[in-house]
Formats: sequence, C-alpha cells, structure tokens
Amino acid sequence: MFAILRALGIFVGDPFKSRSRLEVENLFLRHQLNIALRRSPPRLRLQGSDRALLIWMTQFWPGLLGLAQVVQPETILRWHRAGFKVFWRWKSRNRAGRPKIDCGLRDLIQRMSKENPLWGASRIHGELLMLGFEVAQSTVSKYMVRRRNPPSQTWKSFLRNHAEAIAAIDVCVVPTVSFDLLFAFLVLGHGRRQLLWFEVTRHPTAEWLARQITEAFPWASAPTYLVRDNDRAYGHVFTSRVRAMGIRDRPISPGSPWQNGIAERLIGTLRRECLDQMIIFGEAHLRRILFAYAGYYNHTRTHLALQKDAPLRRTVQRSGSVVAIPVLAGLHHRYVRI
Repeated sequence: MFAILRALGIFVGDPFKSRSRLEVENLFLRHQLNIALRRSPPRLRLQGSDRALLIWMTQFWPGLLGLAQVVQPETILRWHRAGFKVFWRWKSRNRAGRPKIDCGLRDLIQRMSKENPLWGASRIHGELLMLGFEVAQSTVSKYMVRRRNPPSQTWKSFLRNHAEAIAAIDVCVVPTVSFDLLFAFLVLGHGRRQLLWFEVTRHPTAEWLARQITEAFPWASAPTYLVRDNDRAYGHVFTSRVRAMGIRDRPISPGSPWQNGIAERLIGTLRRECLDQMIIFGEAHLRRILFAYAGYYNHTRTHLALQKDAPLRRTVQRSGSVVAIPVLAGLHHRYVRI
C-alpha cells in the first residue's frame, strides 16, 4: 500500500517538472533497474500492491506492457484475468440462483432410489412433492443411484409378494399327564404368520386331516400352495381333497424340516411359550389352551418378521394408562391403554 501511495505522489508531482529533467530521471531509473535485475534472484517475489499497481498502469497505458522488465507482459495479463474473476465472484456472492440442496434431501433421494428400483426420477419427484419438498426433477435425476444393470426387485420382495398365497401345516405331538400322546394339527399362513386353524385328536388319520383342511379354508379362501411334511398320515384321501380344492400340494423332501421352517418355528414357539410350561390333562384341556394361546399369538404377540407387529396388526395406543391383561392365567400378559 505504501508503494502505491508513493507512486501516486510521484505521478502528481511529475507534471510540474521540465521535459528534460523527466527524460534524465527515466534514464537514471532505468539504469538502476538494470543493475538491480542483474543481481536479483531468477524469480522475484512481488506483493499484492505491486501487482495491483502494475495492472492499473497497464490498463490506462497499454503501451507500457512493452517496457515491463520485472515480469513478463503475459504475467501481467494473467494477473488481470485472475483479478477479474475474483472481483466478479465477490460481486456475485449471495445472489439469487439455483438453491442449495440439503444433505438430508440428497440422502432421501438416494434412499428412495435404492428402496424402489423400479421408480424413475419422475416417480421419486412426485413423491417428494407430496412430502413437501420443493425440488426440481432434474435435481432428483442428478442424485439418484446409478445402476449398471436394469432395475430388478430383490429376492426378499419377490418372496414376500408370494407369501400370501402359501400356507403350511404341521402336527405337534403333546404328551398328557397319563403319558398318552395327543396330536395338535396347526395351519399357518405365510403372509402374516397367522395361525389360521388348529384341532386336536388322538388318531390323525388321512380322513381327519382332509376334513381339517376343508374347515380351515372354507369357500374360496384356500391358498395356492400348501407346504407340508412328507408323512404317511397324509394319505390318498388327503391329497385328493387338497387337489379338489385347487391347492397345489408341495410336500418337503424326506428328512428336511428346514423346508417347512415357518411351521417348525411356530411349533417351537408354542412349546417354549406354552406347552412346556404346563401339564396337559386331555383333549378338551389342550384345545382350551390352544384356543387361548392362538388368540394371544394372532392379536397380541409381536413378531420380528412383521417389524414387531402382531399377525392381525395392533393399533398403536399413545394416550391413557397402561393396564396388564393376563393371558393363560398370567403366563403371558397383554398390555393396553384405557
């Protein structure tokens, strides 16, 4: 800054000098400059004020570019272009333009794109508008997840979309107080893991099992597929009844209970949470126990596979005091607000 003021002072005082004196001073100053340049390092370090003064003088007198010796003329021009960019960047700050996109909105666009591989930019843009986000469709397209292959649903979505058409059956053996064996026939829907039907008998014949299938799926409520064990109890009468109801029978491979894993999980849960905690006296007693547990299982008990909801969907209660309702004489409890 001091160099600029000094140069301005000289510029104001020079018009009062004679022409011959100015020529002599210019010659004398040029000679000193040549001496200084011979002893200077290859590259001089100039301050910002020095650069500004050189740029200002060459703008008013372009012919001075040919007299530049400290730097190359192209260097002065480059400084001027850089200063032009800095000036207009400063002048254009905080002006109207394309609004900035929040990081949360970008993450939401990518999340929607990942969770819905069949959605395009127009579909995601419409969903964002319904959620109150003011964003352009071109911006949505910019931040969507790019895929190398055509969009495809996941195996998890594919299987869940077909779960409603699948039911599973299995038989649970229950010992009584007199060491007899009772057989509990269970029917489970894959869609919501709902216990659709149960019945108890001492002798599970093919005719009895066929009748239970008819009672479990009255009218047009039969599923498309039925998964069951490869047991001899399911004889010709049972398979004929299933075929007549329009159900595709799918017995599992011998010795492969994992192929009917959902029904096996239900039996394991029934044993751990109910049957292993009490002694069964007879058919009527077991039927009452299963009736009480089925109501608790379908209406109250939460399931991890259902995002911790009940098979028949519990409503969220947010107000009122919490009251415990005993189930199976206090073995479990149902909590509600009143």
